Amino acid sequence: MNYHYITQSKTGLIRSENEDSLGVFNIHNGLLVVLCDGLGGNNAGEVASRLTVDSISGYFKESFNSNITETIKSAIKNADIVLRLKASENSALTGMSTTAEVLFLTDNKVYTGHIGDSRTYLFADNKLIQLTKDHSFVQRLIDDGVLTPDEAEAHPHRHIITKALGDVNPAEADINIINLEPGKSKFLFTCTDGVTGVISNEELEEIFTSNSFENLSETISDLIEDRGAPDNYSFVIVKME
Repeated sequence: MNYHYITQSKTGLIRSENEDSLGVFNIHNGLLVVLCDGLGGNNAGEVASRLTVDSISGYFKESFNSNITETIKSAIKNADIVLRLKASENSALTGMSTTAEVLFLTDNKVYTGHIGDSRTYLFADNKLIQLTKDHSFVQRLIDDGVLTPDEAEAHPHRHIITKALGDVNPAEADINIINLEPGKSKFLFTCTDGVTGVISNEELEEIFTSNSFENLSETISDLIEDRGAPDNYSFVIVKME
């Protein structure tokens, strides 16, 4: 399987610093994607997200084994330890945390690790499928039948997350394996909530349906900024064929 990818990470129009980080790595006959949205004051969020990208990619390089799901779990747990240790050494970093999306693509399979409210999608056959479920306050309310998804989009606490790396309680990642149909062109899209906070899933599906791979990044970025870009926004688009 061949991979082509586009990355984007911008501060947005309101925030003064970009606390998102991402990395894409050709490694072990596959493609590793790591995307993080950092949380914490005094630039601690930027430290948390960058440390996590570096830690997870470093773990894959040094400790990769054939059990890919276990590699992802261990890499994420190791990043959590790294964040806690760094915060214990520097009081300015106390309370820093981050979301994490970890994707490994190989042999017509996608392995995903997920913590927080960043998201990963698969676009195939003109359909956009959300592969991850937000670890958030409003998602719990949706699961309990208190809110509809449409109501959650306007809820005042929609940005409160219930899992993050470096948080008070060690976070267990959601792990998934997706088998891909050979021969058909398809896309993986992973992004921070600076994207999904202003663009709905239905709109994303329309964007992927009506734009070439080369135009996707500009189309998504332009729409976010047309809507005020209130948060940092980052995404990775991987075309698989």
